[in-house]
Amino acid sequence: MLRVENLRFGYVPTVDIFRDVSFTIHEGEFIAVGGKNGCGKTTITRLLVGLEKAAEGRIRYNGKDITSMPASKRGQFIGYVFQQPDRQMFRPTVATEVAFGPESLGRTKAEVERIVDEALERCGISHLREEYPPTLRRGEKQRVAIASALAMQSKILILDEPTSGQDGKETKELLALLRQLNSEGLTILLITHDMEIMAAECSRAIIMGHRTVAFDGTPETLFSKSTDELYDLGLTKPPSVELSQAVPGLGYCKSMDELRTRLIAQLAE
Repeated sequence: MLRVENLRFGYVPTVDIFRDVSFTIHEGEFIAVGGKNGCGKTTITRLLVGLEKAAEGRIRYNGKDITSMPASKRGQFIGYVFQQPDRQMFRPTVATEVAFGPESLGRTKAEVERIVDEALERCGISHLREEYPPTLRRGEKQRVAIASALAMQSKILILDEPTSGQDGKETKELLALLRQLNSEGLTILLITHDMEIMAAECSRAIIMGHRTVAFDGTPETLFSKSTDELYDLGLTKPPSVELSQAVPGLGYCKSMDELRTRLIAQLAE
């Protein structure tokens, strides 16, 4: 679906932020991107959507080279939610914000209205359609940004630290929405420092190390590494994994709910 080949990037020619970065994103995946601060996580995703330009390497979507394609064109297949979604909103209402993408593609007024209605409904924000985006809560703004991506019929959705600054309720609701969209076929790439989310929600983890990809595999394989190995990558084991590994015969538990269920079952035996 989306192939990254030998990307190199640096803000000055003689200093690379990363180099030789390669990976493939497959349709329907739910991927976490992690690593230490400053390792290039956000930069890589900005390269994918065309907000930065690589010094070397290629980016291909369904076999087509899109390395030089402008961000405005890539929005038709890759949606992006900024860590601060305020930065991508500029229209007076939620509805007109979500309508911007399909309008720019030349859709008819009737088509735009239908697309906006469907996107707002899928994101659970139909009741906010006439609200002024800057006045919304952070979680609501993210839903507006997600709805805008859905209105463009993007096949891949990239989110930069979407749960930072949110309370538990907002985080739970956002993750439920992302799970639903993923189950409907949307491919999701999530930049996160939250190890619990990485373990519980994602089918794959891409971890940036020293200027390149240090790990690419399942969260279960990642968190089977030693504490010292994870520390070197800027990671820690989520509580559910750490506790489950301490109990003989319990097996890998990706969430506290799964840990609780298995403990109860084990005690009942």
